[in-house]
Amino acid sequence: MTKQSLLMTTAAALVAAMPAFAQTSVTVETSNGTQVKASTEAEATAEAEATAETEATGETTANAETAMSGTTAIAATELNLRAGPGPDMEIIDVIPANGEVMVEGCLDAANWCRVTLDGTTGWAYGDYLTVQMAEAPEPVVLYENRSELEVETVTYDNTGNNAAATAAGAATAAAGAAVLAAGPVGILGAAVVGAALGDSATPDEQTITYVRENPIDPVLLEGEVVVGAGIPQEVELSPIPDAEYSYLYVNGTPVLVEPEERRVVYIVR
Repeated sequence: MTKQSLLMTTAAALVAAMPAFAQTSVTVETSNGTQVKASTEAEATAEAEATAETEATGETTANAETAMSGTTAIAATELNLRAGPGPDMEIIDVIPANGEVMVEGCLDAANWCRVTLDGTTGWAYGDYLTVQMAEAPEPVVLYENRSELEVETVTYDNTGNNAAATAAGAATAAAGAAVLAAGPVGILGAAVVGAALGDSATPDEQTITYVRENPIDPVLLEGEVVVGAGIPQEVELSPIPDAEYSYLYVNGTPVLVEPEERRVVYIVR
């Protein structure tokens, strides 16, 4: 036998004689259920730890991105978008009924949420923003479920505004004794808001013109002006000649009111 043949035979014999465990791999499972294979248990454990860390980092990043993206909510009715969280703050836009907004957060002690509508950021009354939750058969009111929805709590710093805005905040707090009764969401639940809004009035032009040309002293009420909201008994309504409705200016907005039930039936924009 030649020297080369002898070496080849010896190498083959050594391979055949190697322990079985040296030719198999070790499998280790990470905390997230991912299986990692390596030639030795130590290598597999080290690789599993690295994999778990990578997965955890990716999950954290995903959660952070979700939190930053905010919560999408639907306006259950036509809803004012105001410059600040209060019924007397300037109306900067109007969220249409069934319109989508991105919710950045809500105040902890008042039903106002900071939202963005088509690039414009302002404040909307949280009792009229709804969200579809996975476990709920119908949309739910955002503000009442903000903890479950993980909506962030935000604050409002009024020091950067002018004196009028600062005074408005105090007036809002003082308005607690006179409160707009809940609109369709508060009375009937978000599921039937659309049906309730179908009963809103369609006044003639003469009525609208009269309301616009005959402004009266505004009344400040806690809450937001929406179709279906109730006007407290202590608030005086003004009649409109030759019309079935009364009117008043509430929170800076002229509205038509059905005098018997004292509910807002039309908002004059």
